[in-house]
Amino acid sequence: MGRITIHVHGLAKEKAYNMMLEIYQKRLKARNIKIIQHSGKKSLDDYVSDIGKNSHLVLFDERGKEMTSHEFAAQIKKWSIDSQDVSLAIGPVDGWNSYTDKMKNIISLSTYTFPHELAAVMLAEQVYRATEINKGTKYHRD
Repeated sequence: MGRITIHVHGLAKEKAYNMMLEIYQKRLKARNIKIIQHSGKKSLDDYVSDIGKNSHLVLFDERGKEMTSHEFAAQIKKWSIDSQDVSLAIGPVDGWNSYTDKMKNIISLSTYTFPHELAAVMLAEQVYRATEINKGTKYHRD
């Protein structure tokens, strides 16, 4: 089974974002999904190199593919049963720059622009929501 890891470039400066990420980390731990916050001092190339070494790398950027919560849940389910690990990455404060032109695996959380720390919380929530949809709970309401 593939493991899913959410990667965040840099520690959130706002305590509220860190608190929310901790809440979702606790919720996702039972589903074998981790959230890792990397040093904000890493260059973009080093960050991408570190997180994409032994896994399928998916970037989150406003220019990526838009999905509904159900479509994302289906993708999470597929990744969970796949043999390859998956790294879901929220980029640095200045975005992915040239990586969005090189990569095929880009998903959008929204066409709006958000601080990357808030985007990390939103991604963690959507991953949690996806796991709840896949379990058939009433967390997600259509």
